[in-house]
Amino acid sequence: MDLITNRTFDELAPGDTARLTRTLTHKDVELFAIMSGDVNPMHVDEEFARSDVFHHVIAHGMWGGALISTLLGTELPGPGTVYLGQTLRFRKPIYVGDQVLVTVTVAQKNAENHRVELTCEVTNQHGELVITGSAEVIAPVEKLSRPRVVLPQIELLQPGRRYRQLIELARGLPPIRTGVVHPVDPITLLGADEAAREKMIVPVLIGPEARIREAAHQAALDISGYEVVPTEHSDASAARAVALARAGEVDALMKGSLRTDELMRPVVDARSGLRTARRVSHVFAVDAPGYSRPLFITDAAINVSPNLDHKRDIVQNAIDLAHALSIPLPKVALLSAVETVTPQLRSTVDAAALCKMADRGQITGGVLDGPLAFDNAVSDVAAKANGVTSAVAGRATILVVPDLEAGNLLVRQLEYLADAQVVGIVLGARVPIMLTSRADGTLARLGSCALALLLHRYRQRPQT
Repeated sequence: MDLITNRTFDELAPGDTARLTRTLTHKDVELFAIMSGDVNPMHVDEEFARSDVFHHVIAHGMWGGALISTLLGTELPGPGTVYLGQTLRFRKPIYVGDQVLVTVTVAQKNAENHRVELTCEVTNQHGELVITGSAEVIAPVEKLSRPRVVLPQIELLQPGRRYRQLIELARGLPPIRTGVVHPVDPITLLGADEAAREKMIVPVLIGPEARIREAAHQAALDISGYEVVPTEHSDASAARAVALARAGEVDALMKGSLRTDELMRPVVDARSGLRTARRVSHVFAVDAPGYSRPLFITDAAINVSPNLDHKRDIVQNAIDLAHALSIPLPKVALLSAVETVTPQLRSTVDAAALCKMADRGQITGGVLDGPLAFDNAVSDVAAKANGVTSAVAGRATILVVPDLEAGNLLVRQLEYLADAQVVGIVLGARVPIMLTSRADGTLARLGSCALALLLHRYRQRPQT
């Protein structure tokens, strides 16, 4: 058992010294910012710090001060010490990657009240003084020895990280004309306006003009620079939007304040809709803070109980989206309840058939494996424990669910139990279709626009 033992007041003598060494990491900087609320760009914003004075992220000097406190409480004098105060001078910045040596030395003792003054120094790996000062403590008078507490591991999660990456990937591309379908509520208008100001889309507002302008008034939003295409009601808005997309007058559609089935009904119309040779399908782009890879789930919104032919298109649509996002060879997990092909479970049979279709070139551009249970698809630890070996197990980028019901349950569980954010996009139509939700925040809406923009520009490239 690892013990920490103090040195009592009587055991201390001037000149006694204790030291510890620590290397500053990005995680230390982030933890300090979280605990203190200190989000000074000089401390936490690498781009700002680099452009202003320094070449790396700079930690606040109080991090070094905290190390002094650690040394006093665990080494000299150790357990039982009462920390009264400190006076520190921060002489040089501490950079991420710096290794610091913290030293405290007993300077003088006061037997009347058991107070001890210690000098404090922090030097970097170059021997340069970065912090100097003094600390005053009440030293313990009884000998104490205690087990060293094992601190919990802290995992820092960054919600929205994937959407920020998508937005950066789309930055600088020419914006696309986007039909915003039935934007008669402030949230939809604000989302479209934000995407326009980020130069991702050029909104074309399709819906009842009076209601659109009333929503803009409620949002205190000036829409005088946006084209408005008047319609009578939500059904007419959807039909008009599809007609504009079919005529090539808009490059993408964004769902506004209408139901998904209202928008999709004219989209899938065999004569006047936006169908292609592919089946229309839906992909959720999932920003799961605890997952180290991009994650896409399909189809959890449109195809209720897809057959094998439908699943082939669903898989290919998702692979094409991954290519548009610069993921050259996505790993596709075909989900089921078990890893063995079981005739009673249609999803296992379909998974095996899809893998063979990929082998024969009927599905291209990705690495497929299945059937795979969810844990073995996303966790390398689970896959190894269960003896599942493949190029996909534990490293999946695309999860193909057996049906809409299973997919919807999976997405909502991730959203509400794992702090994931999700945005949806419809593929397989002539134009990308963004299925935003009233609950989506600004970042998720911009992420959805980035998906549509990247997919549209990818389709315009010469295909080899």
